[in-house]
Amino acid sequence: MNSKAEQSKNAINPADILKYVLAAALVVAGLVAWWWFNGQWATPVRALAVVAGLVLGSLLFMVTAKGRDTREFLSESRFELRKVVWPTRQEATRMTWVVVVVVIVLSLILAGFDFLIKEAIELFLNYGR
Repeated sequence: MNSKAEQSKNAINPADILKYVLAAALVVAGLVAWWWFNGQWATPVRALAVVAGLVLGSLLFMVTAKGRDTREFLSESRFELRKVVWPTRQEATRMTWVVVVVVIVLSLILAGFDFLIKEAIELFLNYGR
């Protein structure tokens, strides 16, 4: 395991805990503003309060140790996405049709089993009547 990951997992900074609490409080404050000012503020203004709470809470979270880890993870994920070989449109269309056909065939098989089991149970329950 690399040393950076071990350091970030072991280090719990009290300032970071305060930042987490403040970030959560900002998000909650935006949501409280949505319900508290219902009927007093216009809906777009209330929605802006929610968005502002989410954005400010996210920004505050991003300056913590976990926020730095999150930014690093996202940048590494973006780098890995560049390595992906995406299928061509023709390949994607062909694979889609294969999936559709397989789903239809399997659903017909399951419907047949369901019908046979239903008939067998009805025959068993109605035997002798």
